[in-house]
Amino acid sequence: MPKPVWHSKALTLIGKPVGMSMADGTGVSGILCNVEKEQVVIMQYLYHSQFASKRYPFQSVRDIYPFPGCTPPASQAR
Repeated sequence: MPKPVWHSKALTLIGKPVGMSMADGTGVSGILCNVEKEQVVIMQYLYHSQFASKRYPFQSVRDIYPFPGCTPPASQAR
């Protein structure tokens, strides 16, 4: 199976917060842990102090985007 168009971009985002656009129109966010064996591995927050490592097959992922940086409120910007 050929690698998806987002594959090389995803490799540069390992260890960083990402948003993932899914083929079914939904979205997923978390820390990108790995891209291997035709799967994307994301660490997602569940609730309270619980996190889960979730695996998504390549064919279920439309694209992967890095989180943008935060802009401080105008009152704190100098």
